Amino acid sequence: QVRLVQSGGGLVQPGGSLRLSCAASGSIFGIYAMGWYRQAPGKQRELVAAITSGGSTNYADSVKGRFTISRDNAKNMVYLQMNSLKPEDTAVYYCNADRVVTTYWGQGTQVTVSS
Repeated sequence: QVRLVQSGGGLVQPGGSLRLSCAASGSIFGIYAMGWYRQAPGKQRELVAAITSGGSTNYADSVKGRFTISRDNAKNMVYLQMNSLKPEDTAVYYCNADRVVTTYWGQGTQVTVSS
């Protein structure tokens, strides 16, 4: 069993920054990718950023150049640094961890970008 616990999030003005953290514990062996998703009210959950165990990254076009995903394998943590935030970034953000058969999700954290 893998458990993901998120921290961070909150209210920020447009143009501001936030950092999300996700700590993984339990049977983490075999996880090949971790990432961040977000879901706004009335919208589908979408992939924001992902990172493999080898350090390869992918980003949604909407956040490319503004968000940075990073991973500390020794500490079993994944981070999402969000800069130049826009109102359209407002959503509940979820971290996840993928194996071939099983996907694990964090509890979600609200990010609100508003003046």
